[in-house]
Amino acid sequence: YKYYVTTVKSPFNRQYRCRLFQAPDFERMNEAARILFDYTDFTSFSKLHTDVKTNNCRIMHAAWTKVDDVTWVFTIQADRFLRNMVRAVVGTLLEVGRGKLTVEGFRRVIEQKDRCKAGTSVPGNALFLVDVTYPEELFIADNN
Repeated sequence: YKYYVTTVKSPFNRQYRCRLFQAPDFERMNEAARILFDYTDFTSFSKLHTDVKTNNCRIMHAAWTKVDDVTWVFTIQADRFLRNMVRAVVGTLLEVGRGKLTVEGFRRVIEQKDRCKAGTSVPGNALFLVDVTYPEELFIADNN
């Protein structure tokens, strides 16, 4: 998934970007994002009362990168995603970037396994599924 944020108002991309009214600290947000690799249970970022057996995922990539002077993108890759997970992770990382939550506070949010402790979910208009891959062993080879 990719989630785009921008710090300027533009009629050309407003449907595809989440506008931030002040630039957050992306370096601190990346520091917090690296904490995601230490965990597999993401109950704190899952929509409540969903019909799933587990809230476990394995995060393979999570980082903010600069697209241009006013646009950043958060890219996350995992073996599966929970309902609303990416939007909740981004919302909580933005709290870190705004100084409302420390990097260690982000770790505590994950460890508490309580959706109420995480940040508000960001709007869905800036979230894009960009790639789906499957392990090679899932494909059946046709030897004919």
